[in-house]
Amino acid sequence: MNKTLQPVSATKILHIDSNHPLLWEQLAQAGFQNVEDFTSSKEEVQAKIHEYHGIVIRSRFKIDRAFLDKAVNLQFIARVGAGLESIDCDYAESKDVRLIAAPEGNRNAVGEHALGMLLSLFNNLNKADKEVRSGHWKRESNRGHELDGKTVGIIGYGNMGKSFAKKLRGFEVEVLCYDIQNHVGDENARQVSLTELQQKADVVSLHTPWTPLTDKMVNADFISAFAKPFWLVNTARGKSVVTADLVAALQSKKILGAGLDVLEYEKLSFEHLFEGEKPAAFDYLLQAENVILTPHIAGWTVESKVKLAQVIADKIVKLYQ
Repeated sequence: MNKTLQPVSATKILHIDSNHPLLWEQLAQAGFQNVEDFTSSKEEVQAKIHEYHGIVIRSRFKIDRAFLDKAVNLQFIARVGAGLESIDCDYAESKDVRLIAAPEGNRNAVGEHALGMLLSLFNNLNKADKEVRSGHWKRESNRGHELDGKTVGIIGYGNMGKSFAKKLRGFEVEVLCYDIQNHVGDENARQVSLTELQQKADVVSLHTPWTPLTDKMVNADFISAFAKPFWLVNTARGKSVVTADLVAALQSKKILGAGLDVLEYEKLSFEHLFEGEKPAAFDYLLQAENVILTPHIAGWTVESKVKLAQVIADKIVKLYQ
């Protein structure tokens, strides 16, 4: 049974990451008590979390069992983003803590970024730009490919996958989707088995959360199951792709190019990569002309910052109505 929610005016919300100010403002207008703490360590926040009924996070640290055991009065966790992998969701729900996310807030941004990466890969835009700036005018080696006539396979057909499919409507392409949920296909993508997608796809775009099912999903066996060489776009989670296997496929030309907004080596907070010597596979990606890298910014636009905050504000207010 759900915990009984106290009146809004008695509800204290701790914000541990900065977000668009409208989130704070709208919660305050609704009567909630807002408190910010963007600098304390996890241990310091954990020591005082019993004082709060709600917590608003992005990805500063993991909310695990130890943290939740201290959060005896916690009624909700709101993540200003799409994924909830930084939260022990099962344990939180066993303690009757509501989980709130905002995939609706940045789905358009992710769809546009995926399309931008794909078009840049097809037309060698990054490579050609770099060459011209270096004084080289190479036309034939930068001859591109057209998206028209290709088959695009989308793995994960939730908010992000559907947004990318919608962006493809202006192209003469066949769009297939694969998802563990049944009956998610729509007018923009035909749902198929993974086997059929691997038989037909020229392009593969990942839009899956990071779960035990998707961890290291794109590995050598997965890649070799594709009937044709293909382009890969990943705006989902870096740990779903085994970088060493991706590099081997790029070298063998089984993967023709890759657009990677996320990397296997990212820290959980998404704010940093790693410290120390670069892995050999990552060093290859840095040098490869058919690879585009961005720092986990597919959903990171001026507009999505506002939308994410608005979605979270709306959902928290609705929870207490």
